[in-house]
Amino acid sequence: MTKSTVSIPYYTEINDFLKIFPFSGRTANPLFYSIKLNKSDIEKEFYIPPFRRAFYFFAIFLSSGKIKISYDNKTVNDPEAYLVCHSPDLVYSFSKSDALEGYIFYFKPECFSFFKPSFHREFPFFNRLYTNLFTLTKATYRQLIPHFEEVLIAYERSSEGAHIEARLKLLALLYRVKEFIDEQYDAARFASPDQGLLSKYLHLVNSHYIEKRTVKEYAELLSVTPNHLSQTIKTVSGRNALTYISERLVREAKSLLLYTDFSISEIAYRLGFSDPANFGKFFKKETGQSPSVFAKKP
Repeated sequence: MTKSTVSIPYYTEINDFLKIFPFSGRTANPLFYSIKLNKSDIEKEFYIPPFRRAFYFFAIFLSSGKIKISYDNKTVNDPEAYLVCHSPDLVYSFSKSDALEGYIFYFKPECFSFFKPSFHREFPFFNRLYTNLFTLTKATYRQLIPHFEEVLIAYERSSEGAHIEARLKLLALLYRVKEFIDEQYDAARFASPDQGLLSKYLHLVNSHYIEKRTVKEYAELLSVTPNHLSQTIKTVSGRNALTYISERLVREAKSLLLYTDFSISEIAYRLGFSDPANFGKFFKKETGQSPSVFAKKP
């Protein structure tokens, strides 16, 4: 699994990032963007390869029909609704195969420069190391969306580029979501330390699998020894820690092979391999097929 220096697309401006999506939304405010997504806005299936962005992503979605979300080496099938909290600079990829509706907010850290408390300490669901996703019932979605709608209305009626009212309402919304998460996910606090370490490890793998391929690198992020991390993962899950890294790479490789026009060489470099040959050996070892054979499957 030899790797090279990775060049993942990095979007510093919100409008530059919006150009990669099949809708025409743009913002006049470089720090903040708000949109309500209707089911008819994006009807076709599409896939966005791994990228980074220099701003926060905060969204709530209601799904209709079949949907599959790959998340921390887990797959969530057909959630009624879900909430996504994503900090700047994390690796992320996105696919959509069915109709979604909901609310999306992109905002830069400077959007809350007036906010004196530590943003991440105040809102821990925005983690600097990994994305947080919370599945919701349809009823819970209906309870939360009026607060999202308030932010959108304030954003759309603003006659000034700063969107001060909308930003303040977004801050109030974050506190509402914090209260909701504390109430709904309190049971997670009672997980054993070893289970907690496994959960943190899986979160980190999901966000850093392209540039970090060794247990030692993740142990450093978690402030534990590589041996302790390996033994804990094996004890709790029954699986080798490196297996989770390989599986995450394979999953992304399959998406790139199936849903993009990238050549196998370009996919290899995008995933951090030193050359296509190493990528081919890795992919065949993990799947039993070469990348080219897999890509030709119906």
